[in-house]
Amino acid sequence: MSPPEDLRQHAPATQRNREPILEVLRRVLPASGTVLEVASGTGEHAVFFAPRLSPRKWLPSDSNPQMLASIAAWRTHQPADNLYPPLALNVCTPVWSVEKGASPEWLNYGDFETSPLVAIVSINMIHIAPWEACLGLMAGANRILPSGGILYLYGPFKQSGQHTSPSNAAFDESLRASNPDWGVRDLDDVLTVASAQNLTLVEAYQMPANNLSVVFQQVRGNPHPQRE
Repeated sequence: MSPPEDLRQHAPATQRNREPILEVLRRVLPASGTVLEVASGTGEHAVFFAPRLSPRKWLPSDSNPQMLASIAAWRTHQPADNLYPPLALNVCTPVWSVEKGASPEWLNYGDFETSPLVAIVSINMIHIAPWEACLGLMAGANRILPSGGILYLYGPFKQSGQHTSPSNAAFDESLRASNPDWGVRDLDDVLTVASAQNLTLVEAYQMPANNLSVVFQQVRGNPHPQRE
């Protein structure tokens, strides 16, 4: 009998950026609850972050069946008690599958009653997707996050309409050559959309390789969740 196929995918960037991202997440995430990772990709971030961010629970998701299979394979290879199985989720839909009653899959995540969703993490998504994905992400965060909940974005951004480095400009050009609907987003545009969805900028952290960690907070009610 041949060995089972290894469905794990690999993204070299995850090895380079996971430690700096983890440092920021430890600083900004609420101390407990469930973190929804949107567009988890290969799943390498999920299996790295989950055990290091316990007692928080980590819920990976993606819209690509191949990536969902990779996440599940990584979870089998590197299990963690606080790492959920991956959820199929498309941020552009008006109701996300993670929302209560939206899909039968929600029943697999019953701990949301005791460990509610308190944060959304999206790493390297909004520039490798149509602008509608950013709009959908912000709208979903507005619907789902509680007062004081955190939305964390990571990736390259233009600032005041300008690229912050030649490498980001070249990356933007390559993205738009692959798909004209993709591209490095201007931080001001992202902030405008976030503000319209009751999300206020907490801080933007400079990261390696000309990336930013951009942290938003749901402004309804108490604006300051407990943190580490």
